[in-house]
Amino acid sequence: MFKPMIEFCASNMHHGTDRIMNRLEQDESFEVIEYGCLGNCGECYLKPFALVEGTIVAADSVDELDELILVALKQQESDKEALDRLIDDL
Repeated sequence: MFKPMIEFCASNMHHGTDRIMNRLEQDESFEVIEYGCLGNCGECYLKPFALVEGTIVAADSVDELDELILVALKQQESDKEALDRLIDDL
């Protein structure tokens, strides 16, 4: 089973995203990676963000980002299950 990947930018930590990253790293059901740069400099400067399975998730606050990451993970899992059912029906 593949673990969902959540990526953080070290340059974005000034927003407090390190708290989210540290918490998620403790959960072995996620693959959490920190990069020096994710190439989203405009986003990085303005607000907290992370990449969840390659999709940008951004928020106005760290608490909101934390919630939106969980929402994105649930949505992606739901989408994966729907796709699996569709493939099984073919």
